Amino acid sequence: MQLSSLLQRFNEPETLKMAKLGRELRAQGIDVIDLSLGEPDFDTPQHIKDAAIKAINDNWSHYTPVAGFLDLREAICTKLKRDNNLDYKPENIVASTGAKQSLANALLAVVDAGEEVIIPTPFWVTYSELVKIAGGVVKQVHTSVESGFKITPEQLEAAITPKTKLFMFSSPCNPSGTVYSKEELAGLAEVFRKHPQVIILSDEIYEYINFVGKHESIAQFDDLKERIIIVNGLSKGFAMTGWRLGYIAASVEIAKACEKIQGQFTSGTCSITQKAAVVALTTDLKPSLEMVEEFKKRKAKIIELASSIPGWEVPNPDGAFYIFPRVSSYYGKSDGTTTITNANDLCMYLLNTAHVSSVMGDAFGEPECVRFSFANALPKIEEAFARIKTALAKLK
Repeated sequence: MQLSSLLQRFNEPETLKMAKLGRELRAQGIDVIDLSLGEPDFDTPQHIKDAAIKAINDNWSHYTPVAGFLDLREAICTKLKRDNNLDYKPENIVASTGAKQSLANALLAVVDAGEEVIIPTPFWVTYSELVKIAGGVVKQVHTSVESGFKITPEQLEAAITPKTKLFMFSSPCNPSGTVYSKEELAGLAEVFRKHPQVIILSDEIYEYINFVGKHESIAQFDDLKERIIIVNGLSKGFAMTGWRLGYIAASVEIAKACEKIQGQFTSGTCSITQKAAVVALTTDLKPSLEMVEEFKKRKAKIIELASSIPGWEVPNPDGAFYIFPRVSSYYGKSDGTTTITNANDLCMYLLNTAHVSSVMGDAFGEPECVRFSFANALPKIEEAFARIKTALAKLK
């Protein structure tokens, strides 16, 4: 059977691949500790679940508008004003079946074949693959552990060409936990002012999981706001991964384009989720803040454990729930049976020997690193790193 050539343009997400391999080992009766997936291990707060139950009982069970119910889009506008001091109207908002669909809509709406998309490394695995699906050209700009995994204005200026259509990044960042300050964003904004053809996509899905203070959005610079696409959602900050609701805030022109595309793919997202989301976005954030406090404790422990491993360089993340250590000092080592030549080898070695799943840095554009999630219980994290330390000690 001859399948579409589109399938040759992009790869399966390594995050999902590693989770799948972990499940296969578990099915064989092996105790695998999962530090690969970016999913909070908390349950959705009760008041949000109650809103969903009420929506079911009130028979909100029919098709929804493509861009989302009006009360949901109003709730998103309320949240953006309350948390970010950003003024948007419902016509600027499109709700989707998860932030991943929001990203896909945005890229398909603005990127044409051959146009360049600048993505600073490390980046979430799906960014580059969605650009390829849209027919665009990925232009990676490498950052480093030493730079805090942040792109500088000078690097940005050097990367922009007449073919540049879009710049996309996340803050807080998956996988590095990098958080851009207002001053750092202002430096990037100065560059964007010189290049009015460049659209900016700001992925803010980890907004609430911030360990250093107030979240700063690049959309706060009013003169750039019309060409900024904010992507956000409920999965991380509200422990609602399975509910599938993401959204964009953008100019009316871009919002309408995303709505048009979504209308041919999925139409409107789940009615029950939308009603629950109104409550999540407009009521007490206490459960989310309590979750962040627990993440802080886990971060402190995982940094301590990872830093005790000889040869690892472990940056301290300012947000999200991952560490992204440089592990390349283990490349070239062997236990006599397995030789580690790259991050993929190391991750597979840890999976098969220590029975701990992680994600190789190549997937995020940084082949010297590996991502470990601390969205797992503290005892599991401690056991995982005890196993990792034992397994790595066998490599000479």
